[in-house]
Amino acid sequence: MSDLEMLMRGVEEALPEGQLAKQLAKGDPLRVKLGIDPSTADIHLGHVVVLTKLAQFQQAGHTVVLIIGDFTALVGDPSGRDTTRPVLTPGQIEANAQTYQEQAFKVLDRDRTEIRHNREWLDMPAQELFRLLGRTTVARLLEREDFTKRIRADQPISSLELIYPVLQGYDSVAIRSDVELGGTDQKFNLLFARDIQRAYDVPEQSVMTLPILPGTDGRQKMSKSLGNYVGVTDPPEEMFGKLMSIPDEAMGTYYELLLGDQPPAGHPAKAKRELARRIVERFHGAEAAREAEARFDTVHVSHGVPDDIPEFSLSAADGVAAGGGGQVHLPALIARIFEISSSEGRRLIAQGGVRLDGESVAPDRLDLPVEELSGRVLQVGKRRFVRLLAP
Repeated sequence: MSDLEMLMRGVEEALPEGQLAKQLAKGDPLRVKLGIDPSTADIHLGHVVVLTKLAQFQQAGHTVVLIIGDFTALVGDPSGRDTTRPVLTPGQIEANAQTYQEQAFKVLDRDRTEIRHNREWLDMPAQELFRLLGRTTVARLLEREDFTKRIRADQPISSLELIYPVLQGYDSVAIRSDVELGGTDQKFNLLFARDIQRAYDVPEQSVMTLPILPGTDGRQKMSKSLGNYVGVTDPPEEMFGKLMSIPDEAMGTYYELLLGDQPPAGHPAKAKRELARRIVERFHGAEAAREAEARFDTVHVSHGVPDDIPEFSLSAADGVAAGGGGQVHLPALIARIFEISSSEGRRLIAQGGVRLDGESVAPDRLDLPVEELSGRVLQVGKRRFVRLLAP
């Protein structure tokens, strides 16, 4: 397989048509760009699709430039959104950026990756910013499908969102990008960057878009905000369980985009196990994958309790009185242990998703005596367990 054939595998579009082939034919290393705004702390398998393609460029001898959008994150990418994105604080952006980098190196070769922060060039004097904004038109920006839909629906578009593609485009000027990658929802931004490069007399980049990985629901785009994501740092057993929950019809997409393969023939459940095992092994190792599968069988096939569940000691913060008695408010306890909100804890109880030693907690039993909890296994959902201990 030639480099071009390898790099084009699984790609939705490479534009302008034929340009990437011409760039590769010259034999010079290319500068391949990916911009990531650290709007959340974690990378999930949806990000891995594009990162894997970047890793293939590295294997072919090219330089990957990973741009941490610490400046553009202050603006907020409007791609695929029908409402204005909340603006993050600089502290949140910096914390997320550090996490993003470390997680990206689970896929990318650290030694072949150039890390840049676009605050380096976008935190510019007002005169330079005005000059940049003057090189494009509002009419061109309003060609974005996202903006068109929001205008028709009489939904607001902030001035910051309107200039986001301009700022992202200038990233390609600053680092002299030869190729830029992104999901299909980024197509406008990637092509618009060519306009900005042309305005600054910089050679125009190729654009490569990759399909969007559906979430574990099999329908919507994988997103942490939708809760349908698999994080690259999820514990092995949680990652395995989430992947076993994807619909059968989404399995082919997962195989193709994450493994570059096709599902094996046979029963879908068997193919799904192999998918889960291979992805867990990729991020956690073979032994962790075997243990995660065994745990899955214990919980979901044999309906037992794993042997290695953590323990949690109840305390005064949970409602335990000085003498050891007292009432524990279960939604608050669930929130403390599993780092979710109390309202989410109440919802899970109401839906029958909370169990004590395998028995569902009644929806009206939100406050339980300490002695009724001590030594029992609290299960939330299908994969989260903890053994409760009295003080």
